[in-house]
Amino acid sequence: MSDRAAATARPLTQSGASARFHDDLDDYFARQPARRAELPDPEPVLRNLTRCVIEALAGARDLEQLARWVNDDVYRNLSKRVVLAARARRVKDQAPQRPSFSLGRVHLSEPADGVIEGVVMVHQRARSRAVAIRLEGFDQRWRASAISVL
Repeated sequence: MSDRAAATARPLTQSGASARFHDDLDDYFARQPARRAELPDPEPVLRNLTRCVIEALAGARDLEQLARWVNDDVYRNLSKRVVLAARARRVKDQAPQRPSFSLGRVHLSEPADGVIEGVVMVHQRARSRAVAIRLEGFDQRWRASAISVL
C-alpha cells in the first residue's frame, strides 16, 4: 500500500455518527415490548400452552412445536423435563401416550402493562395439577417467559 493510500484509508471502526445509526437500527429491529391494548386475549394462549406442555411432558407432542411461543430459558427448562420424563418412561418400559386430561379454571393477574401471569388448572383422573405461566407481550404477540408445572 502506498503512503498516500495509507494516509487516506479509513479505519475499520465506525465513526461516532455511523455507530449510533447502526445501534438505532439494532434497537429498531430488536423485539419490541407491546402494550396490553395491542395484544390479543391471553386466555386462549394460556390454555393452548398448558395443553402443549402437558402433552410434551407425556411424550405425545414434540417440544419443537412450542419453540415460537416460549423464550430460550423456558425451552431449555422444558427440554430437560421432557428428557427426564422420557428416561422415566424407558425405565418403566412404558410407551409415550396422549394423556387424558381436562383444563379447568384459568386465573389471571396483570402485574404490569403487557405482562400476564396465569394459572391453569389441569384435571387428570389420578390428580389435579396447576400450570403457572408468565406471558410477556413482544411484537404484538404473547410469549411465555416462565412455565412451571406444579
